[in-house]
Amino acid sequence: MELRKNCLPLLLVTLFCLLPASLQAGPEKPKAADLVTDGQPIDLSSKRYQELFAELRAEHHFSQEELDTLFSGLTIKKRVLVLMDSQWEAKPYFEYYPRFITQAVIKEGREKLKEHKEILDRVEKEIGVDREVVVAIWAIESRFGTHTGGFDMLQTLNTMFDAYPRRAAFYRKQLIHFLLLCRENQVDAKSVPGSYGGAFGQTQFIPSSFRAYAVDFDKDGRRDVWNNVPDILASIANYLKQFGWVQDAPLYAEIGSALQAQDLQEAYAKGRKGRVSRSRIEAVQGRQLPAVPGDQELSVVGLELAEQGGMRFVAGYPNFQAITAWNHSNRYAMAVSELSELLAGDK
Repeated sequence: MELRKNCLPLLLVTLFCLLPASLQAGPEKPKAADLVTDGQPIDLSSKRYQELFAELRAEHHFSQEELDTLFSGLTIKKRVLVLMDSQWEAKPYFEYYPRFITQAVIKEGREKLKEHKEILDRVEKEIGVDREVVVAIWAIESRFGTHTGGFDMLQTLNTMFDAYPRRAAFYRKQLIHFLLLCRENQVDAKSVPGSYGGAFGQTQFIPSSFRAYAVDFDKDGRRDVWNNVPDILASIANYLKQFGWVQDAPLYAEIGSALQAQDLQEAYAKGRKGRVSRSRIEAVQGRQLPAVPGDQELSVVGLELAEQGGMRFVAGYPNFQAITAWNHSNRYAMAVSELSELLAGDK
């Protein structure tokens, strides 16, 4: 009898270990998309919407009639939540860059540089950002305006505010910015397409970025990142300039296939926020690097080579870091950098 008592806990543990992992961990927490149906009406009488409407009336001077027109008939777009719930794993660089850098994109990009030479001359002179980088971002963000998103912006922002609690506060702010930018630029809020994440136009700005960085470059009284090429190119350049872009300065420098010191490895592990001095990288990696504007520190970027393994490490200069202010991915910044070099050709 004593033997059976001692064996019982072991038997229970054994049986528990044989259960599927999903059952061991208990019921999985439902995702946001699981809690709604597509086309579900948004409850405008809820506390969060009544507080939003009060703010829009008191602080931004929307009339009740305007709010009724803007918000009537809004429904949930479940596909937005499905995409936001999906865990996206960063592809290695050897798989990432071919999505954006192709012979067709390079060819079209060079044609755009010629077609819009006069505008880009002004952009470089008045804003001070290199034309090839501006066009490279234009290519990667929207393929020169041909891919601007297939979701209704007003529905997307309301779906995220109403049904995605983890980021509801962020999308509440973006919804307000969106309504303001539409009013400021004479845009119908119900007619703007965008991405499932709430970015729009040929620049793929989110609403707060549009209001902070978009430029009326042709002085027609509107900041138009949908159809106006001068505004599109100048807005991209202005964003980079606001984050410290220095014209004709380096983007990156090669530093080898392995990192030779722990502090460089730690900087690499920190991603875009890791920083090391140029002199330290030179001493450790045995490389002579170009001068750095303002003697600022550099980031350490690792890029995966082909399937057989191996790494390529580069030092990201302040201009590279400005690109990561646009998109926080070092892979994105490297794709922009390399595409811009290919667009420049033998320049």
